[in-house]
Parts: sequence; C-alpha cells; structure tokens
Amino acid sequence: MANVLGCERDELLAHRDRALSDAQLTHFDALIDERERGVPVAYLVGEAWFYGRPFEVTRDVLVPRPETEHVVEAALDDLRARRKAGLRVVDVGTGSGAIGVTLACELPDVHVIATEISAGALAVARRNARRHGVEERCSFLHGDLLEPLVGSDAIDCIVANLPYIPTSEIPPAPNPVAHEPLVAVDGGPDGLDTYRRLLAQLPGVTAPGASAFLEAAPPTIESLAQLVERLLPDAHVEVVEDYAGLDRFLSISLPL
Repeated sequence: MANVLGCERDELLAHRDRALSDAQLTHFDALIDERERGVPVAYLVGEAWFYGRPFEVTRDVLVPRPETEHVVEAALDDLRARRKAGLRVVDVGTGSGAIGVTLACELPDVHVIATEISAGALAVARRNARRHGVEERCSFLHGDLLEPLVGSDAIDCIVANLPYIPTSEIPPAPNPVAHEPLVAVDGGPDGLDTYRRLLAQLPGVTAPGASAFLEAAPPTIESLAQLVERLLPDAHVEVVEDYAGLDRFLSISLPL
C-alpha cells in the first residue's frame, strides 16, 4: 500500500483514514492478486534491500536474499585484511549487482568487475551502481561467467551466487522461486553445472593467493566442496555456515 501511495510506511500508519482513489485501489488490488500467485514483493514494488541499501529489482534478476549478506561479509573481511589498494574483485553472474555494488560501496579502494550473461540483468546492475555512486569503480561485462576476463589483468577475489538448485527440485508456483529467472536458479541435474564451468575457468584469470566465495544450498554445498578440491587440489577450502547455522558458502584460498 505504501508503494501504491508513494509514501513511507510510517506515513501510511499515521494516516489510516486516507481515502484511496479508484486508480489507487485498482492498482493495489492488482498487486494483491499477483502476490497471491506467489510473485515476490520485490518484483511488485521494484525494489529490495540488501546490506542496508535499496536495490532496483526487475524480473530479469534474482531477488537479493539476506543469507548472501554473510558471503559479502566474508569477502569484505578478506579484502580488508590484505591492506592493499587497487584490488580487482569479480562479482560473477551479478544479477541486480547487489554483491558487487555493495563491495564497491564498502571498499572505496577496490575495482569491481561484474559479469552477467543476461543483458537485461546487466542493465539493472549498472543502474544500481549509478544509484549508489560507484559506477566509476565498477565495470560491467556481458558474457558467460569468467569468459569476458580472459586475457585481462589477474583477479584477486571472486564472489559468486550462481544457480545451484537441481532442475528437478525447482519449485512450482506459488513458490516465489518459480517467478525468478530460470537462468538464475537452475543448476542442472545436480545443481552444480554452472559452478563446474566457473571452476574450469578460474585458474586462467586469478592472481596468486586469490580468494573465492561461492554460495550454494545446504544440500549441495558438500558436493561443491568436493568438486573444488578435485579441480583445484592446491586450494584451501572451507565450508561456512550462514546466520541460521546452515552450510551456505565456500571460502576458497588459492596458493601463492
């Protein structure tokens, strides 16, 4: 309702007797119908909050989730510990840009590179970078995973929240996930197809001692860890829990 009326929630609560126009009521009813079908609120209002900031959200992008904030925290701790300016960070499959833009906002000395296979999603990420005043320190590359970086300067840190739901387990509507872009949720038969391709590309673009933070689902995180250990035998791999105590992402350190 606050979105329909163009006001803040506290203003809405303070004026409970406010009359709606026919157009406002029609708009509100239409949004309620969409929500009943399971459409995420973020798509209905065009915005979601992540790490204390508002991000534009369209149906071209995954809705940013609170558990991903823990991945961002881990990347921030790693980058701050290096005490080095000019670090190059890649947000792979950036979507709305929530991860990459947040890192750029929190760390004024890093350069963030956002890659995305969806042109529509990449446009959303660019607008969010502009919205938060970090567009000049972010590069937006259209392409598959790390392919746009082949031949460029080495990367110090990679952060990725890629599709990790097994195809057969993608829920139908009214589950909100059913309304999100299939390319952002479908991880193939075992949920790891996209990460396999990422890991194959990773050695060709990373600097010595680079780090990577890969989000996945608790049921697939152990299989992902085993995949990393097999493909990157010299890397140190740690499974990290989210704030709910669930195995949520991998922290990977490559050798110097």
